[in-house]
Amino acid sequence: MLVAWRALWGSGVGAESVWDGVLEARRWLDGVNGTAPLEVTCRILKVTEEAGEAAQAWIGLLGQNPRKGVTHSREEVAAELADVAFTAMVAIASLGIDPRGALEACAGKVRVRLAGEVDGEGGGEGEVEGGAGGC
Repeated sequence: MLVAWRALWGSGVGAESVWDGVLEARRWLDGVNGTAPLEVTCRILKVTEEAGEAAQAWIGLLGQNPRKGVTHSREEVAAELADVAFTAMVAIASLGIDPRGALEACAGKVRVRLAGEVDGEGGGEGEVEGGAGGC
């Protein structure tokens, strides 16, 4: 999957190349698979599949499977996490929502939550246990 995405959005690392890549991937998927609700459902479920691959890589980095030992590097874990993020952005775009705006809104919520923690106002309703990482 990563190879397919890289073929679509190239090796550029600038923000615009990422967002352009998300939109190009969505257009490509729309053209190949259509845009029916079942297709969008599959794109959302694909995020879970990619998250499983990230978890598998982390387990491989830790060597938790005694039969296999250490099988992955930090760079491989990071690549799998990038797959999760990119796939999620494509899924958001497939909903007809601007993925950049959705990500910025999420980051804004986290910043507000962190500001509350710094000011001693943390622990409010709806807080995710374990930190401000969730949106």
